[in-house]
Order: sequence, then C-alpha cells, then structure tokens
Amino acid sequence: MLGYRLTVIDMESACRQTQDITKEIRGLFDTQIGHFADKSARWLFRQKENVQGLIRILAEDLEAHLDFQRLTVLNRSFVDDTLRDLQSDMVFSVPFRDPTQGEDVTIYILIEHQSTVDRMMGFRLLFYMCQIWNEQRSALERSRVPKSRWRLRPILPIVYYTGSQRWETPLSLSAVMDVPEVLSRFVPRFDTLFLGVKETNPEALTKTDHLLGWLLRVLREDESDARSLSDALQATLRYLDTLPAAESAQHKNAILYLYHLILFRRPETEREGLIQLIQSHTTDTEVRNIIMTGAEALIEQGIERGSREMLVRNIFTVLSERFSQAEVEPVRASLETVSDLTMLNELFRMALHISSVEAFLHTIDTTDV
Repeated sequence: MLGYRLTVIDMESACRQTQDITKEIRGLFDTQIGHFADKSARWLFRQKENVQGLIRILAEDLEAHLDFQRLTVLNRSFVDDTLRDLQSDMVFSVPFRDPTQGEDVTIYILIEHQSTVDRMMGFRLLFYMCQIWNEQRSALERSRVPKSRWRLRPILPIVYYTGSQRWETPLSLSAVMDVPEVLSRFVPRFDTLFLGVKETNPEALTKTDHLLGWLLRVLREDESDARSLSDALQATLRYLDTLPAAESAQHKNAILYLYHLILFRRPETEREGLIQLIQSHTTDTEVRNIIMTGAEALIEQGIERGSREMLVRNIFTVLSERFSQAEVEPVRASLETVSDLTMLNELFRMALHISSVEAFLHTIDTTDV
C-alpha cells in the first residue's frame, strides 16, 4: 500500500512539473509579452545548472567557491522601464562553499539583446549595482542590526549579449569619459564578466563541456546559413545523447529550448526538417506533448493574427468607400492600438453607418481597447 501511495505522489509531482513547464513554454509563444530572445534567455537562467554553466564558461576559477545547489532567484529587476525593449536583468544569491569567505554573493546578469552596442553599459552596470547595495543597506536598517555589523554583499556582474554587432566598447566608466591621467585614479573601477554569444568562438563555448555552452553554440548560429546552423544543432544533439539518466530534466529542457529556437529563429522552409531532427533525439512523451501544445498555441495565435488583420483591412476598406482617403488615413494608426477581436467586430459594424471619420476615431480613443 505504501508503494502505491509513493507511486501516486510521484505521478502527481511529475504532472505538476509538466504543467509548470508547459505554462512556461506557452509563455514563449506569447509574443505580446516581451521578446523571444529575452524570454528564452530568462527561461534558461531560471535553471540553476545554467547559471553555474555561465560562470564555468566565463570564470571557471570562481565556480568551485560557490554552492550553486543553494542558488536562489531574487525576484527583482533594476532596469529602467524605458529600456526594457532592449535589455532585462536577473538577480541571484549564491552562498559560498566556505563560510569563512562570507555569507553569499549576488550574481547580477544583464541580458542585452539589442543589435547595437550600448556605450553607456559601464555606467548602467554601476548604477544597477548601487541600487542592489542600497537595497541591502535598507534591509540591514530595517532589521535593526547594529551599524558596526553591517556588511554589504559582493556583486558579480555579468553582461550576456546576444546581438550581432561586435562589442568593442570597454565596460568601464573611463570609456565614456575624457579623463586626464592626473584624475584617472578617481574614476570607479570594477571587473565585469562579458559573454558575447555571437562573437565567441564555438570551441570556447563548449570547452568546459557544460550543456549551456552547447545550447549557446546553436544560438550563435541562429542567423547563419542553413549548413552552419544544422552542423551546430547536430553537434549539440550528439552531446545531449551522452548525458546520463540522472540529467534527464536538463535533457528535456534542452530539447525544448532547441525546438523553440528553431521555431522562432529559422525560416519556415527549414523548420520541418530541423524539428524532425530534434524529435529524433528524444523518446520523452512529455516533451513530445509539450512541443505539440506549443505548436497548437502558435497556430491559434496565427489564426487570431490573421483574423485581426482581415478585420482591420475590412474596416479600412469600408471607411475608404464612404469617406475621402485623406480623412481615412489616420484611422490606420488608431486601429493598430486595438487587439481585441470583439472590439474590432464592433468597429466594423460601426464603420458601415457612422456619420464621420472624426466620430469613428473618437470612439476608438474613448474606448478601453
């Protein structure tokens, strides 16, 4: 009886885990919320093994000092709202293996996915780091710890860059200052770990033999020719085949990541063959079901986008028949703000009999769309 109960509990746990992963995967298809490049990176780094892999690629000497099994994700962001289309961030707390080195270190990953280089990155990093330290100071103040015992935790800053332009600007304040030598010692200095995925040699990504490096090897070629992408994908899939059974969860997530990478980053003419190749390297029923769920979600979104485009086109056509082109032209921009299909259907019916374009525009402006 006990064995049966354990089996049921295990099955329920597995189902909950699958539902959680499915929810995350569905989120990758929701292009209304953020960019795929940003969201997929955040999905990768929510897995502690991949944060460890990133440190191993960039600073292998630090890995042995940190206990990644006890890594926690801090639900905080310091990027300004005006920059969220260009970058995002993730914050982690990781204890030291040796308590004599300190309590923990804050890992701050700035995810940069714009195609151009931000010359002010050194300043932004310092600005965000100061905000983190200020939060630590506020927490100490609220806890009423005597000031003589206050200690700010060290921050390990990382820039994770997936843009195509080569990053040649130093990540420093002095790079954006005209500082005479006599004053240079007054400019704050700090080291930053930097990974430019597209400009890093494939062997440098995979030399540590960590799964993340192999996934990034494929991401590196996401805009390359078909042969280069296919070669990188096949090499990564061969690596996945060598993972032990104990790492089945990492294998599952890697397959899903590769699938969505192909789906979103490669031309439609290439997708079917590449997806079949990926599927041939997994026998996991859950993975196959998740992929099917994702495909269905994408189809639904495609249908909805098609319906929306058709409704917008029909509204514009009806108004153009009734009013002059000059009057109707402003409607185009206003309709772009309307995503709800029910509202668009109402606007279509209204376009058939409304007295003026001005009244039509007023309706859009005064309606919660």
